[in-house]
Parts: sequence; C-alpha cells; structure tokens
Amino acid sequence: MKKPRILLVSTAHPATDPRIVFRQCPTLAGQYDVTCALPNADASVCAGVQFWRLPYFRRVWWRVLLVSPLVLVRGLWLRPAVVQIFVPELIPVALIFRLFGIRVVYEVQENLYKKMHLKTQNRGVVLEQAFYRFDQLARRYFYLIFTEHGYLNTYTDLAKPSAIIYNYPLLPFLEPFRQTYRPDKTNPSFLLIGLLSEARAFDTMVGALTQIKSDYPDFVVHLFGKKTFTDDWMRSLPGFTDVKENLRFYGYTDQRMALTYAAHATAGLALLKPVGDYPDSYPTKLFEYMALGLPVITSDFPLYRDVVEQHGCGLCVPPANPMAIVHALRYLIENPAEAAAMGDQGRRAVEMMYNWKTEAAKLTGFYCTLLPK
Repeated sequence: MKKPRILLVSTAHPATDPRIVFRQCPTLAGQYDVTCALPNADASVCAGVQFWRLPYFRRVWWRVLLVSPLVLVRGLWLRPAVVQIFVPELIPVALIFRLFGIRVVYEVQENLYKKMHLKTQNRGVVLEQAFYRFDQLARRYFYLIFTEHGYLNTYTDLAKPSAIIYNYPLLPFLEPFRQTYRPDKTNPSFLLIGLLSEARAFDTMVGALTQIKSDYPDFVVHLFGKKTFTDDWMRSLPGFTDVKENLRFYGYTDQRMALTYAAHATAGLALLKPVGDYPDSYPTKLFEYMALGLPVITSDFPLYRDVVEQHGCGLCVPPANPMAIVHALRYLIENPAEAAAMGDQGRRAVEMMYNWKTEAAKLTGFYCTLLPK
C-alpha cells in the first residue's frame, strides 16, 4: 500500500539541523513517504528521505517574499497529506495548504512571547504584530508540537491535539563520538555547542576564564555556534584580551564535526541567564554532553537542577556569577575521578530517560492521530 506523503519544511534551519534531519526525518521515514525542504539541503545526510534545496536569506522578509511562494508551489505539486513547519514565518503558507485539505503541524521550538525582545535581528513592530496574529490562527487551525512542556503556560487555548516532544539526543548518532573520559589536567579543554550571546552568559564565562588562566594558562574552550554579538562588544569585555588566544571560534558547524572535540574535554558548558524562556526550557546540549559521558556545568534553574542534581551528572551555578563558574571549572579540573563519575551517571540517565527513542514513539503516535490507518 502506498505510504502517506509528508512534507517537513523550514526556511531558516540549517541543512544539518540535528532535530529535523537526524531525528525526525528517519523516525517518520519508517512509516511515511517523507520529503524535507531546507535551505541548502544535502540529500546525502539521511537515506530514505527526499530533500528539496531551498535558497537561504538571513532577513525574514526576503524569506517570506521569495522562498515561501516557492514552498507553496512545490508543496501543492507534491500534494502531501501533512505539512510540518518549524518556523512561524511559514504560517501564512501553511494556512493556504490547509485550504487544499492538507493537515498542518506547527512545531514550536521557542517561546517568542518571552523571547522576542532578545532578538538582535528580524524584529520590529510589523513583524511582531504579524507573528501575534498568525500565531493565534495557528492555535486554531493547526496541530502543534512543543519541544518543551513550559510552552504550555503560554499556549493554553488550542483547538486541536498537541504533543510535547523533547529534543533528547539520538544515542546511535552520538555513539561514535563517545570515548573514555580522559581529560588533560595540565591543559584542560571545555566544549560549548550552541548560540553565543550575552543572554547565554558569554560575558560571565569570559570573566570566569580570566581567573582560570592564572593556574591553567594553556586551557582551551571550543566554541561551536553563531555569535549574536558584535566583535566590538566582545573585545570590550573585561579580561577578553587576556583569554582570546584560549578561545577557539568555529561558528555554526555540522554537529558531527563539533562532537569530535568532546574527546579529552573536561566538561560541557551550557550556561544561560534567567531571561526569556530559558528557565523553562532545557538546553539541548545538556543532554548531549551527558550522552557523551561529559560532566556538565549549567545554570542553577530549578528545571536544570532537577536533572543535574538528581543524577549527579555535573554542577549547577548562578549564570551571572563568574566566581561560581570558576569554582566549578576548578573542581572538575582538579578532581578527575569525581568528574568521570559524573559523566558516567549522566550517560546512564540518558540511556534510561532522556533519549530520542522515547520521543520517537511519541512523534509516530502523534502522526497516527493525524493519519489513522
């Protein structure tokens, strides 16, 4: 029997986005005919999935005016049973799909009601008002997927079924990068994967690293993520000049490259300040560090402490307190046996609770409600 056809589409996510390309696409491809449309899509990254290569524009208005019509035309030609969108700018196109009898799933990956003011680009009165209006229509006409349970505090008036599907790691994907914990105590290294911003405590981290350098002058921090601040702001941070040679900036990179730097790392860093939706949202990298057997240093939000302290897999610190970060860094450097135990406990926790296997079952179950046999 012919499989139902599904179109996953984003005009903003990278071609190797881990959640879309390495988790959701393979999960759904087992039961459905899956096509995925992404900017600069690479057909070789996921077997059994058809990829459409979309053009990419940094400005949201260009994406709406030039890319969304392309998605609409090609999507109607494909005639999928379901279209799943990952960015709010595609809501207008998705409403048109719905007029043709196509069911729409809208995945909410960030709570813009709490986060809009943190945006450094693609914001303004017109965009904000458009988002609020179209988001209300999405609540009325679309099936919704949330990546965090905290979003339900905002999205309370939903007309159709929804699901919470966490961004937990896919263990088979990470397994080739997991090694026995052997950090370099003399020249320690740390791993940070994710956006680099003031809201993600980059300034506090620099302040802490200036203190670490006095005892460990050759430490290294590997930073994989897009910088949302200017170089002038970065250079103006107290102590940045002292530690700039210890920081390795790679920009946004295919995660498979970034994960190779977990070998010999002392810890994984996931520090966020209490702004926007951060206190209510798990940092995805927290669970990926745990899956790799790395101890974690993260913010002391209650949501994060429930994971880290329950499983003894790292240290939670106030994200605006450089000395607290210093103490955490030094503890893990100087106590490798305890750090290794934290890494082992984190790995076991991911194997038992925080892995994609459980979320994959929720995703396929959710689709069964949309496309009953």
